[in-house]
Amino acid sequence: MAGELTGAAPLETTLASRLQDFWRRIKPPLGTAVFYGFVLLFVFAMIAPFLWMIISSISPQFELVARPPHWIPDNPTLDRYRALIFGPEPGQSMPIAAERFLQALGNSLIVSISTTIICLIVGTLAAYPFARMRIPGESYFLLGILTVQMLPVIVIIIPLYLLMQRLGLIDTYRGLILLYAGFLLPTVIWIMFGYLQTIPRELEDAAMIDGCSRPGAIVRVILPLSGPGLVAVGAFAFLSAWNEFFMALIFTTANTKTITVTVTEFSTQFGIDFGLMATGGVIGSIPPLILALLLQRYLVKGLTTGAVKG
Repeated sequence: MAGELTGAAPLETTLASRLQDFWRRIKPPLGTAVFYGFVLLFVFAMIAPFLWMIISSISPQFELVARPPHWIPDNPTLDRYRALIFGPEPGQSMPIAAERFLQALGNSLIVSISTTIICLIVGTLAAYPFARMRIPGESYFLLGILTVQMLPVIVIIIPLYLLMQRLGLIDTYRGLILLYAGFLLPTVIWIMFGYLQTIPRELEDAAMIDGCSRPGAIVRVILPLSGPGLVAVGAFAFLSAWNEFFMALIFTTANTKTITVTVTEFSTQFGIDFGLMATGGVIGSIPPLILALLLQRYLVKGLTTGAVKG
């Protein structure tokens, strides 16, 4: 009996040892597989809505309402893209808003580009004194700027609308650009303030010793070195203005409606045309995607440089 127990103990010990060795071997690849599985799941969750929007834009109406839904359309069509870009064909029924799609696209480009230019110029000039000069109460000014950014726009939308109405800026490019620039400038100033602090003062001082004025040093030294920060701020301002919906809905009517508002109005007497709405969304997402792809290597560097300064 004692011999049987003695023989069983080494067997259990050997089995446990083999299990531990097996776990040590599979633990690193298993952890890597789980990690990449979560990454792939996250990427799919981010990309799937955009893929479905593309699929919906090329699917006939009867396939959009089919049950169960399928990813690959049986009869793909580009009629919606042709109708939005070149106009509807004779006899083709389209929402009134869809006929103004190109105008809305142009409105978004005008407003977004103008807002970006204003934010770059004003934001950089406003951030420079905070980064380079001794200003009494500087921290309070910066805190006040940041506090304005935290204020929800819906809280002040009624007095803001009354003010814009009195100034005659409702349904105008000037009014929308002014609103967008005003709400984006606090963030732009903070980003540029942190970035300018990373540029050594000695370079600017050396330029002024060689005869440059302060404005000359800014133009010849600071701005060239601020390239990544300016690119990041410009991309941020453009994308924020392009994607903004609430203020564009409130402060525009027929003449200056942006693409984000126009796409939501793709409805007819028979209901909402989801396929046409998806098509407008795909076309409207092309400029931001192109901008992000072209400037991707500057975005992270410009937004993170100086993040821990100050």
